[in-house]
Amino acid sequence: MATTSEGPIENVVTSGKFELDGGSWDVDNNVWILGDADEVVVIDAAHDAQAIRKAVGDRNVTAILCTHSHNDHVNAAPALSDALDAPILLHPDDRVVWDLTHSDREPDGQLEDGETFTIAGIDLQLIHTPGHSPGSVCFYAPDLGTVFTGDTLFNGGPGATGRSYSDYGVILDSIAAKLFTLPDETVVRTGHGDGTKIGDEAPHLEEWKAAKE
Repeated sequence: MATTSEGPIENVVTSGKFELDGGSWDVDNNVWILGDADEVVVIDAAHDAQAIRKAVGDRNVTAILCTHSHNDHVNAAPALSDALDAPILLHPDDRVVWDLTHSDREPDGQLEDGETFTIAGIDLQLIHTPGHSPGSVCFYAPDLGTVFTGDTLFNGGPGATGRSYSDYGVILDSIAAKLFTLPDETVVRTGHGDGTKIGDEAPHLEEWKAAKE
């Protein structure tokens, strides 16, 4: 586990398995903690509830926000929720994917496109970006100039779409219409690996379209 901080944003990297369609892959996941010394939200409770709890410390966790519900992004969510009495929030279109991992545990609430969370005075806008999964979402913090994209947009291209419940054309449409309309200088904080900026990725959209044609 590695933890880094940048102002109100903390990044905890956890490791485990991504499992879908009968396959299993070793992955490192970015867990994002946003807030201040008193209260935070956790974006994507991946793999290691204890490591995330240690990073949170004694702060109040107002919500566990899920960018999507592939197992490697939500496998620690129930344990973290139970330990911290924090609600798990998920877009309803991703419930079919959630149930693959947590058929015995429902999310505590739903995420809706366009809604805004305020945490420690920071507005966090929810953007529904289907494609990697039906209920994939991103969280945009305009005052911080950053967007948390989960597995929708990475440094170098869109998230994977070769497995169940994903669609390459849909993810490109989401990126073009919902993310590439953000300011070029917006920092992209991804679900895996290094970050990037909207302005660094947007020029490659036509290449990505052609790659699948």
